[in-house]
Amino acid sequence: MSEQGNGRDRKLLTTRQGHPVYDNQNQRTVGARGPSTMENYHFLEKMSHFDRERIPERVVHARGTTSFGFFEATGMVGDEPISRYTRAKLFQEAGKRTDVAVRFSTVAGGRDSSEAVRDPRGFAVKFYTEDGNWDLVGNNLGVFFIRDAIKFPDFIHSQKPDPVSFERQVPNRVFDFISQSPESMHMVTLVFGPRGIPASYRHMQGFGVNTYKWVNAAGETKLVKYHWHPKQGVKSWTEADAAAMQAQELGCHTKDLYEAIERGDYPEWELSVQLMDDHEHPELDFDPLDDTKVWPEEVFPLRKIGRMVLNRTVDNFFAENEQIAFGTGVLV
Repeated sequence: MSEQGNGRDRKLLTTRQGHPVYDNQNQRTVGARGPSTMENYHFLEKMSHFDRERIPERVVHARGTTSFGFFEATGMVGDEPISRYTRAKLFQEAGKRTDVAVRFSTVAGGRDSSEAVRDPRGFAVKFYTEDGNWDLVGNNLGVFFIRDAIKFPDFIHSQKPDPVSFERQVPNRVFDFISQSPESMHMVTLVFGPRGIPASYRHMQGFGVNTYKWVNAAGETKLVKYHWHPKQGVKSWTEADAAAMQAQELGCHTKDLYEAIERGDYPEWELSVQLMDDHEHPELDFDPLDDTKVWPEEVFPLRKIGRMVLNRTVDNFFAENEQIAFGTGVLV
């Protein structure tokens, strides 16, 4: 990020949301010698980055790969101007392009694990907008295993391999957790179905999973769900396909993605949304904020708002892939 100042370009330090940092050396205190205040957001972020700058491995999504490209807006949502529903600048003008970084990943395995395993896939997109960074963090299956975040550590522990044999022990821990969390069944049927082993990162869908809110210039709101659909089509592997590939190459999906970009076969996704009025919906037999449910497309149709193209791989794998971070609270 740069700034025009006194006839010269000046590099700016920014927060993870892309907002400029005006003072990187001083905090606000209560009086000249008093304690620091909790409003020192940049200090808290700087320390959290410092604590994590030696990254041994992510607890989840450790095996992943990042690529870069752009998002191009249509300026419309279906056949209506998108400004009717949102004031987010990256969507307003037809043809407007916003730089993006996308990290695809598996979930349960370690950093050196196979990419051909049966597992959900992470699909995290970082938009570098003029109003700061926006992270649309999701997966390739559209829903999630749990509704209550307090279950997340328990769920992940149920997925991790045995520390001695490295076997997944599916009949024991995985189904023990599922049996006690019936809301998981929707996601489980997807993981153990054809979508559980994508043929490549280029051939899988992406979803925001959570329900978000759009706000227009008048302050009016809509509930929104995000869908990424690959122009290349959706393809999956059988167990036999995956086993054959895993015998040859652990990083098969990263290799496929990088080789496609390097030969100019840039993968592309269409971004569509589902919209719903922002109020209670007693007529529905599900909660539209429940991330274990999908919205029926025959009632809430998909409406295209743009496309994403990936056309560059990483130059520094550690800095641009291992250290890249996404959070659902990073919004514009």
